[in-house]
Amino acid sequence: MLSTFDIGIDLGTANILVYSKNKGIVINEPSVVAIDTETKNVVAVGREAKEMIGKTPEKIVAIRPLKDGVIADYNITTQMLKHIMRNASKKMGFSMRKPNVVVCAPSGLTSVERRAIQDAVRNAGAKKIHLIEEPVAAAIGVGLPVDEPVANVVVDIGGGTTEVAIISFGGVVACHSIRIGGDRLDEEIIQHVRKEYNVLIGERTAEKIKIEIGYALIDHAELIMDFRGRDLVTGLPKTISLSSYEIRNAIKESLLQILEAIRATLEDCPAELSGDIVDRGVILTGGGSLMNGMEQWLSNEIFVPVQLAPNPLESVAIGTGKSLQYISKLQTSAK
Repeated sequence: MLSTFDIGIDLGTANILVYSKNKGIVINEPSVVAIDTETKNVVAVGREAKEMIGKTPEKIVAIRPLKDGVIADYNITTQMLKHIMRNASKKMGFSMRKPNVVVCAPSGLTSVERRAIQDAVRNAGAKKIHLIEEPVAAAIGVGLPVDEPVANVVVDIGGGTTEVAIISFGGVVACHSIRIGGDRLDEEIIQHVRKEYNVLIGERTAEKIKIEIGYALIDHAELIMDFRGRDLVTGLPKTISLSSYEIRNAIKESLLQILEAIRATLEDCPAELSGDIVDRGVILTGGGSLMNGMEQWLSNEIFVPVQLAPNPLESVAIGTGKSLQYISKLQTSAK
């Protein structure tokens, strides 16, 4: 069982969350680090660093050290984790002690990528590290009976990856992991605006457009949004209007790939567990599951009930923290 200073870390491409048994979510920050390129010092981490994206002088760069669910910049990831774990320790009143850490990883990682996560967490000050697969953590966080012999289907649409898994009796029976998530959708919106309007917008604007007028592939009342970007011809600011129908078409290809991953996982399901899936349905979690119409669209396409997790943004972090009671069944620890 969890002791006082065991923490769970959801090391996400978009956000990093830290969970403690006694205090719940103690840290929830964007996975962004601002670095001074001359001194190599960390200027800001998390929300403060995200505010700097696209707005800094030349010598300060805001970096997202994780890409598609894996570590893209090892040193900066380690520095970010040190900062986050130090803050978490202070909030819990254990500033002098090293925590035991359960950290989640996408199920499609190679052994080298898994080792990089373990090393980064260890170098950030962890005492003992356990790795747990992201969809398993999400299932535990949602409260599904992962240690019982029934099929639990989880679709976790994160910033860098989408994980689809069927979990039964403490293990993953079938899973598919694709490197498509919220970041890819943002990028497709940026490319669409550039191509159609010759206007350049930043990541934060694209994310805002996605959240406000982004829709899954369902019929809906058209929404219009005005926003500003830089005209690539004149170099001057320009205001344009975007329709939710345009955005739906811009992100259509990625949404269909997510659907394909879900179908492929369901097709891999053993016959004995198929009845459970029809009865129990699919649980949606992760930030991407909050897109307008996502629940309805997937339910229409796969013909089984689809339900949004009660707290999709925090499910993985909560499950990571609660998972030590299942750890002997789920994952060996990294010594």
